[in-house]
Amino acid sequence: MKIGIGIPQFEHPEQLFTWARRIDAGPFSSLGIYDRLVYSNYEPLITLAMAAAVTTRVRLMTEVLLAPLRTTSILAKECATLDAFAQGRLTLGLSVGIREDDFLAAEVEYKKRGKRFDEQLIQLKRLWSGQALNEQVGPIGPRPHQAGGPELILGGDSPAAIARAASLADGHLNGNDSAAHAAQAFRAVEKAWQEAGRAGKPRLIGQVNMALETQDSEQARQAVYDYYSIFGPFADYKARDMLTSRQQARDAIAAFRDIGADELMFYSWSSDPEQIERLIECIG
Repeated sequence: MKIGIGIPQFEHPEQLFTWARRIDAGPFSSLGIYDRLVYSNYEPLITLAMAAAVTTRVRLMTEVLLAPLRTTSILAKECATLDAFAQGRLTLGLSVGIREDDFLAAEVEYKKRGKRFDEQLIQLKRLWSGQALNEQVGPIGPRPHQAGGPELILGGDSPAAIARAASLADGHLNGNDSAAHAAQAFRAVEKAWQEAGRAGKPRLIGQVNMALETQDSEQARQAVYDYYSIFGPFADYKARDMLTSRQQARDAIAAFRDIGADELMFYSWSSDPEQIERLIECIG
């Protein structure tokens, strides 16, 4: 099982370069970043482009980008450009989104986001393969470095999300910290994948939150709560289950390995780069 790191929100943008270089030099498979619109986070694709400039090995992952907030043709061009400059290291984690204020800010109809997302997934693949957008508009380049486009991993574990991952993507990312909960989603994706007649197996990625043995752990816990506060009691659960010790990180690695995860992303809520070294100790 591979191990990746989701980068925190930085107080100073230049901290990104320290984190990216240290992650790239370590044993990690992916550098991930989350997406919101009505929030203080940096735009994920631009941030990953900056990370691409100072890394050569690690994959760059959105976990997850809210595709319906974006114009499909522009998103296709942005992702193809990033994949080209990163020499094929982009993993595009996508989701339909759930926070209504993001859609109000983007002037996109919230209630039709699922239908819009389904259409986007089909259109993105068409554009990345060099096909025309429609009868009036020709192909939109550049071609991505990866043939057919970046790897597509879909978040969410609703029945609709499971069906999308199985039929339109390369795998599933589960953002629940519980390995038991993630296992249910993994098995559902595998079943739907087989029923869709897909060859091979879906890539299965887990995600946990961490702030390992740091003085700002309570500040990090509050940040987790604030980020998920729209979900009510679920925010309490997410904040409570954030990993704060090396042993908890080791236990998470063992638990997700046991349920068949291909990769586990540790999302850091502390901007202290020593989080990277502490996690390396847990992997070794």
